[in-house]
Amino acid sequence: MDNIYIEYNFTVSPKEPATEILIAELGNVGFESFVENENGVTAFIQKNEWNSEILENIFVLNSDEFTIEYNQKEVAQTNWNAEWEKNFSPIQVDDLVSIRAPFHENPNLKYDIVIEPKMSFGTGHHETTHMMVQHLLQLDLENKKTLDMGCGTGILAIFAEMKGAKPLDAIDIDNWCYENSIENVARNNCTNISVFEGDSSLLINKKYDVIIANINRNILLMDMKVYANCLNENGVLLLSGFYQEDIPIIDAEVSKYDLKLETFIERNNWVALKYNKL
Repeated sequence: MDNIYIEYNFTVSPKEPATEILIAELGNVGFESFVENENGVTAFIQKNEWNSEILENIFVLNSDEFTIEYNQKEVAQTNWNAEWEKNFSPIQVDDLVSIRAPFHENPNLKYDIVIEPKMSFGTGHHETTHMMVQHLLQLDLENKKTLDMGCGTGILAIFAEMKGAKPLDAIDIDNWCYENSIENVARNNCTNISVFEGDSSLLINKKYDVIIANINRNILLMDMKVYANCLNENGVLLLSGFYQEDIPIIDAEVSKYDLKLETFIERNNWVALKYNKL
């Protein structure tokens, strides 16, 4: 518990969508912990992973659309759970699904997902997670073999099992997410989810009826052929993690593999697409 971290406090205006973009970019360069607040976000990186040029390629910091100021300091390892308890609020999706921490009151909706998010992505507050839950609400998942790629906290895999999917694989390249998903799967008494740490190379010779991929545009484009090859006939592919203006480039790539766009959901310019395999 004696790890030393570099803490960055970012003040962001306007807060959205700049904060979500900032978190995604920081995660790509090694920041492993994020606590949002009313003014922006506090981000943490281990000192041995940090260098003085770490922010040079964070493009959102140079955007004319947003004003982002920051300061930094060295800190001992934070009590992450205490930080989340102060900042993580419960949410509800379509009055049917609640996503909450153990210390929140149960609103007694049809589906109740309890997570201890720690510092991994996917608390349900991000528009993409919210929309993916909406897509899954509309699907018949009974006995459907399902993949949650880039599982974050495991919310989508957990919800899919609640709707009858089995067996399920949940995969994330980030160790925090991997460990957190294992904990959350157990917390929700799921028995059909296998959690793996890694990337699309784990999908060789795998087949699924439903694939959920909530990542980012570049990784989706890079791995689309792998996803398509893993999808059974009449399978469903759910994609999110990108903006409405990215739909043409995503659709052009997906269409190469006999997949047809059926519908999409938009929320604050983020989108979630549903494809069917012909």
